[in-house]
Amino acid sequence: MKIYDETLKMNRALDGTFGGMVDVVPNDAADLPVPAVKLYVETGGALTVTPLNGDGPVTVQVPDFSELGLNVARVHASGTTAAGIKAYVV
Repeated sequence: MKIYDETLKMNRALDGTFGGMVDVVPNDAADLPVPAVKLYVETGGALTVTPLNGDGPVTVQVPDFSELGLNVARVHASGTTAAGIKAYVV
């Protein structure tokens, strides 16, 4: 069964919160190919993102092996020192 997710503006399955993980290459000029429902960071540091609602960019400090439970449209190269970033996608 699928539902329409107002935040992501798309249909998604009810059987899980995400469908896969993809590597993220921070980019100041382009959004992620698919919006992230949350991010995973292997090596902590600063993480600069644009939330899906368009607010931002926002910079947060994250520790090693952390998850950021925020719907994200873009991960910026400028201001991001965290590494090993992966996006949970629907």
